[in-house]
Amino acid sequence: MKSPYPIIEVAGENSLVVYFSNQPSAEVSDAIAQTVDNLRLRLSEQLIDLIPSYASLLVIYNPILTDHYAVRKAIHGCANHSGINKSGANQSTKTISQGNRCVELPVFYSRESGPDLELLAKNAGLSVDQVIALHQQTEYRVYAIGFAPGFAYLGEVDPKIAAPRLATPRQRVPKGAVAIADRQTAVYPAPSPGGWNLIGLCPTPMFDPNSDPSMPVSVGDTVRFTAIDREKFLQLGGCESDLLGTG
Repeated sequence: MKSPYPIIEVAGENSLVVYFSNQPSAEVSDAIAQTVDNLRLRLSEQLIDLIPSYASLLVIYNPILTDHYAVRKAIHGCANHSGINKSGANQSTKTISQGNRCVELPVFYSRESGPDLELLAKNAGLSVDQVIALHQQTEYRVYAIGFAPGFAYLGEVDPKIAAPRLATPRQRVPKGAVAIADRQTAVYPAPSPGGWNLIGLCPTPMFDPNSDPSMPVSVGDTVRFTAIDREKFLQLGGCESDLLGTG
């Protein structure tokens, strides 16, 4: 059966949203990443921004240089229906981007850098070391970026260490906090409120508007976490004041 995807809808006076599936998956993420690359080449200066998400892509264009009819045609040409069938599975290896990177992020896992680490381990019936090992052993896909610049939603964590969001969110989560919520994990790019379970700290900046690129990861990339000790965390630029009992 022919796939109904991509589904393209008007999202604003100069934007279209493209739905690639009714559910996220690694294959759908690959198709979105490939379409992003193709649209950047095809539309070039006609584009204002491309904002990928779990199973969709927001295309914002310059209405002085083009219109939604031309952009819609370009999307169809670039997405090429992405080989996605009705269930949202990608059946074509040709649409999978081969340029996605695997980014390694260092993490200082400990009770002083991850205030929820011990409780998460207890609730899971695991030791702290087992939680740390399970968090490191997975290669996570970057499915989306938001709610703040540099906040990458990564999935999926091992079900043994999946944990619900906190009943009462913290008023302040430190920059670089590595966290788990349900089967997602993420690194907070800046201090902010948050309700995820904190298990460590990452010294790598997740967003720097003065750098090019401004973020170390993009949608479609994969991420692996690697444990470091307290000394290495501080050497790499980690903030001692973010550790429990020192701030």
